Amino acid sequence: IEFIRSLYYNKVELVRFSSSLGKFVGFTQFGLKVADQFNSDAAFLAQMNAQKETYCLNNVDVDYQAI
Repeated sequence: IEFIRSLYYNKVELVRFSSSLGKFVGFTQFGLKVADQFNSDAAFLAQMNAQKETYCLNNVDVDYQAI
């Protein structure tokens, strides 16, 4: 299971958090700056990694039962 959170502006993906990488990745010049800023905040990274357990792991049984 992978948790992904992406930030878009004008239908262009700027930055993405991937729980498998455990960090943010930028896709534009501005997105690279934002990713560096987000990755330098250890508390924010820990919060994003905890989102996987909050959203994904609690709801995986519900999704599999619906299939």
